[in-house]
Amino acid sequence: MAKHRANRLAETLKEEISQMIREELKDPRLGFTTVTDVEVADDLGHAKVFVSVLGDAQAGKDSLDALNRAAGFVRSEIGKRIRLRHVPEIVFKYDASLEKGAHISKLLREVETSTDRNDAGE
Repeated sequence: MAKHRANRLAETLKEEISQMIREELKDPRLGFTTVTDVEVADDLGHAKVFVSVLGDAQAGKDSLDALNRAAGFVRSEIGKRIRLRHVPEIVFKYDASLEKGAHISKLLREVETSTDRNDAGE
């Protein structure tokens, strides 16, 4: 039962925090940021919010710094929007999965191109 509740809360947090990042957080360091996943502990005391950031590594670091600085504001806003007895502590984490996926796609294209060249040479 607790796992189901944690999953429901994670989905709600993902929607609410995504909206806050889009519409309310005005930090100039915040780049084009997407909430990719939220993991809530079974005791509902902590939430890890995974974000991806469009741009280079510095843009990702700056955005993550801005988000973690705004975590208190985000937590208090969540408390106002969602009826919870205890709002979980929120920590933002960088999600590099999109970059890894793009890198794998690039490698696959390179393999396909070299295979096509080898086939044409035979």
